[in-house]
Amino acid sequence: MGTITALGLLLLIAMVVVGGGQGLQAWLSLLFNFGALFFAMVLMAFHFSPVLVTLITGVMVLAMTIFLGGNDSNSTLVAFYASIIVLLLLVVMIIPVEHWAQIQGFGQEDSEDLEGMSTVLGINYLDIAISTAILSTLGAIAEAAIAIAAGLAEILAQHPKIPLKNLQRAGFKVGSQIIGTTFNTLFFGFFGGFLALFIWFAGVHYSLGQILNDKILVGEVLMVLFSMTAVIITIPLTTWATVTWERQTRQHALKLKNEDTKK
Repeated sequence: MGTITALGLLLLIAMVVVGGGQGLQAWLSLLFNFGALFFAMVLMAFHFSPVLVTLITGVMVLAMTIFLGGNDSNSTLVAFYASIIVLLLLVVMIIPVEHWAQIQGFGQEDSEDLEGMSTVLGINYLDIAISTAILSTLGAIAEAAIAIAAGLAEILAQHPKIPLKNLQRAGFKVGSQIIGTTFNTLFFGFFGGFLALFIWFAGVHYSLGQILNDKILVGEVLMVLFSMTAVIITIPLTTWATVTWERQTRQHALKLKNEDTKK
């Protein structure tokens, strides 16, 4: 048994023990998402538009992550709609930023690994950079959306007649609590993944200007910033979507009550 297989089974056992059936669904969503991403890479290799493939794959990944990770139909539906809006807003921001940054392709640190290999693959590396940036935000979007939607759904379950202003205030309060932890998760994930690169910088005595203009570093920093921006946008949008959904639900219930009274 390989290391990855053993760790995957250990993860499955831990998720089932802690989350029961919901944990199993979340683990299955992880497998489905991996399959979707692998299929997306195959389509890109066959010269389908990377950005278009990424958008379709992103919607699929968000759907599987949110619907298989939650057990309340209303909260998951609200979280999904909000996450789609956030995804589209981020695409509008990512495309011009990636054009301006010009960080596509390989950095000079990759030269030894690529020596003797052809980098002429017939694929636009700028489109690949855009696709990578979009995919890097999906986890942050789904996590923030389902956290806010599920938290507000629990509040509604305990206090079904809570005023909508108080519900909106509670959404922002929950969001402010998850922002800090999410930012720390993104930062330490970035720092841990690029510790070897930082050691490289120190070992070859890069100047501050060389570090700040390094293609690989700038690309990863941009992806972290995109993910942080995704979280910031997701919190108010999901809160607004939940409050709007609840307002419409109450109006519909009141309308039905009035019709029954007239009868």
